[in-house]
Amino acid sequence: MDNNQINKHKTKYLKDYSPPSYWIDKIDLQFDLDEQETIVTSTMKIRRNREIADENTPLIFDCKYLDIISVVANDIVLCSRDYELGKNFSSGNDFFRLPRVPEEFTLEIKNRLKPHKNTALEGLYKSGGDGEYKTGGTFCTQCEAEGFRRITCFPDRPDVMTHFSCTITADKEKYPILLSNGNLIEKGDMPQIRTLNNSGNIANPKKANKRHFAKWDDPFKKPCYLFALVAGDLALIEDHFITCSGRKITLHIYVEHENKDKCSHAMQSLKRAMKWDEERFGREYDLDLYQIVAVNDFNMGAMENKGLNVFNSKFVLADTQIATDTDFINIERVIAHEYFHNWTGNRITLKNWFQLSLKEGLTVFRDQEFSSDLNSRAVQRISDVKKLRTLQFPEDSGPMAHPVRPESYIEMNNFYTMTVYEKGSEVIRMIYTILGRELFRKGMDLYFERFDGQAVTTEDFVQTMEDAAKMDISSEIINTTNKSPNSNNLSKIDLSQFRLWYSQSGTPIITVKRSYDEASKSLSIDLSQEIKPDRNQSIKLPMHIPVKFALISHDGKELNRCYIQDNLNNNQNNGQQILHLKKEQETFVFKDIPPNTLPSLFRGFSAPVKIQTDFKPQELAFLMANDTDEFNRWDAAQQLYFMEIDNIIAMVQKSRTLSVSSHLVEAFKKAVSDSVSYTYKPNESSQLLDRALTAKIITLPDETEIGQKYDPIDVDAIHQARSFLAKYLAKECEDGFKEIISICSKSLPSDISNSAMADRSLKNMALYYIGVLNTEESNKTILSHYNNAQNMTDEIASLTIICSEVGVEDAKMEQALNKFREKWQKHPLVMDKWFSVQAGSTRPETLNRIKELVKYPEFSWKNPNRVRSVLSVLGTNPVIFHKIDGEGYRFFAQKVIELDKINSQIAARMVSAFNLWKKYDLNRQNMMKIELEKIISVPNLSRDVYEIVSRALE
Repeated sequence: MDNNQINKHKTKYLKDYSPPSYWIDKIDLQFDLDEQETIVTSTMKIRRNREIADENTPLIFDCKYLDIISVVANDIVLCSRDYELGKNFSSGNDFFRLPRVPEEFTLEIKNRLKPHKNTALEGLYKSGGDGEYKTGGTFCTQCEAEGFRRITCFPDRPDVMTHFSCTITADKEKYPILLSNGNLIEKGDMPQIRTLNNSGNIANPKKANKRHFAKWDDPFKKPCYLFALVAGDLALIEDHFITCSGRKITLHIYVEHENKDKCSHAMQSLKRAMKWDEERFGREYDLDLYQIVAVNDFNMGAMENKGLNVFNSKFVLADTQIATDTDFINIERVIAHEYFHNWTGNRITLKNWFQLSLKEGLTVFRDQEFSSDLNSRAVQRISDVKKLRTLQFPEDSGPMAHPVRPESYIEMNNFYTMTVYEKGSEVIRMIYTILGRELFRKGMDLYFERFDGQAVTTEDFVQTMEDAAKMDISSEIINTTNKSPNSNNLSKIDLSQFRLWYSQSGTPIITVKRSYDEASKSLSIDLSQEIKPDRNQSIKLPMHIPVKFALISHDGKELNRCYIQDNLNNNQNNGQQILHLKKEQETFVFKDIPPNTLPSLFRGFSAPVKIQTDFKPQELAFLMANDTDEFNRWDAAQQLYFMEIDNIIAMVQKSRTLSVSSHLVEAFKKAVSDSVSYTYKPNESSQLLDRALTAKIITLPDETEIGQKYDPIDVDAIHQARSFLAKYLAKECEDGFKEIISICSKSLPSDISNSAMADRSLKNMALYYIGVLNTEESNKTILSHYNNAQNMTDEIASLTIICSEVGVEDAKMEQALNKFREKWQKHPLVMDKWFSVQAGSTRPETLNRIKELVKYPEFSWKNPNRVRSVLSVLGTNPVIFHKIDGEGYRFFAQKVIELDKINSQIAARMVSAFNLWKKYDLNRQNMMKIELEKIISVPNLSRDVYEIVSRALE
């Protein structure tokens, strides 16, 4: 590894945090937008932070790739020698420095930008448009985490909260819509600019540049990462929301004109989120205007800029013709997530970026609860845990493992991770579990009361929750003469050990062992925890792990009461029993328990842990059918599948005849037969929602998740084993699947109710199993469903099966793909699906197909959605990415190198596909290592990619 590279990419540490030397009380921004360049003028009122700075403390601002035109301090124009611009190795301006400044003063900085050349999509850039200057595109910003320094010189850190105002000037015909944060104060036309020709007459008077302006003011102080600007020719969709206090809020969604009819679901989702946040958390919206803008070129999903959310268009645009049921669900979730940030992220923000999970983990928890309350809680929980296990657990065991609150980073963009978001949400959920719903709400109320308008830390949040519990106990003592049934439990709430979830990395592994004493009718459950050492900590301390549990008797009934002997480390919240595992090993003894009683542990996945039980296959089959916790029914099925796949993999590796255990087949058959026994009754949605749960239960673990359980990962054996099991189950349940398809096809294609979505999810899972049969009859069925599909959910589900390894013959596949492309080529979001289906195929020729796909005119390396639709999908397609000849690695690495020069943030996301290279066989390890070394040796490699690759090579 090049030592120069190491020196150039400096690491930032949490321990080095110090408050800013100067506060910015107000900033007034002026943007003069033009096709070829934009002039930005920032005028700041600056005040020294006397607690840490004095008259000898220089003023140092962040800046990057800025062309400074002029600097004026207290009305005095400064020469270039009066200030310093430092440059980093990649030739970008790194800092702006004034050696001596007064205690309070005004500073004006004018600089030049070229947004049309900004392919990094950070700071101010243009989305869409044609030609060199992206004519017809939309100006927009993305400032989180450190994009504001690409706009102007400023202390680009979240603890500098400032009052922002913004004036935008642009061509009125090209950019009739001018938006920023807060409230619109003034708008109008600018004096018309006319040029004279050589004869002294007005040149082209009909084409004179007509410019206009809009002035915005945000009454709430905010960090610069929440600043936003949008200018373009956009269509407006307007609605209103009446708050709980009777205020009328205007709601605006801006999209390209051709997409104006695809925003109804997004608007309704926003209104549902506003109502839910009032009812569930008492949070009312604080401005009179809430705006959403959808753009096609966006690095992330969406951005919660105060009062002006900028969205990736895939999380706004939807109708049943272009969007799947999953798209509708994701739009509702992301719309809600960004709205919820108004309080958890905007009104209360971060002291530093190490605290990122304070806003993201908390807001993910809130959006998960929102989705659970509006839809099926069990299905939502399964989806969330599936994501955690498939994506976050590997992160915890890989080179980028880090605590929920990281201790260091090189590039902050690399820490918008599953650990910060999804595991961070699970940490919040555990606090919710420990405190209970009512007390957690009191803690949230106290959090908002204490810290509104401040930049705080995860410790502030946890301490507030502890304080809320203590205040609640004090209130009970004062206001009641009778002891509250929960007061003993609440008085014991101590989150001291729990704080390790924020500072200690890794996934706890819980081992469960049982014993039953017939004489005393006592059931003993032994729980032990272990976390593997990693680069962050060589010695891991025991965590505080809440374990929701119940006991299920042999007849499938939940025991009403469990008596725990010799262990007071338990409590009840919201009627649910909880064990608190705090030591490396603890034994919980239950008295008066009938024989053959089974424990249902970690109900609802009450902690983000890996669980190793001593359940026998027959016991898991029993829990799969009878557990009263729907999540645990699904999880029992997953454990059964893992056991069976493990057995089949062993057979594959030993070249034995493959077979499937009868207990799994019978459990699977029962799940399928139960699903077809439901009667369609529109007013009985609970039964219909069971179909969505059944669809989850009969879905096998994917190959990536299976691979986590092996070291080394046998890619080929895993693929063969899973494929064999799927085909075996399909043969055993063929008639049941046909009946499911028939029954669940009765919902209207345009119906996006929960019940209709549940029907389609089960129908298309049944269709998948029919597809793996790969018979003439099954292929005709799949093609028929594709050709007759009347919504995108069914169309893309059948096309995916057609393109699968066991799909139809090549000629018919090509015909189906061509039909789809011809039909949808003018719809970018739909074409993303077309690319993804092909990149995700396990057909042998897939890699060659991908190499051709990136040459198609519809493909662009500058559009993150399109890049993800191919490269990201390839990186998560183990059969193709890990081809034994290494060609998947070579192609992928070369494209990462090329992409790094265009958009380093997206390149870093892609290169993470190599992170677990040490967990494969030696041949694959060597080939991946060669590609990683090739990447890191590239001159001027971005720090985004450098950090990921250097960690992987450690």
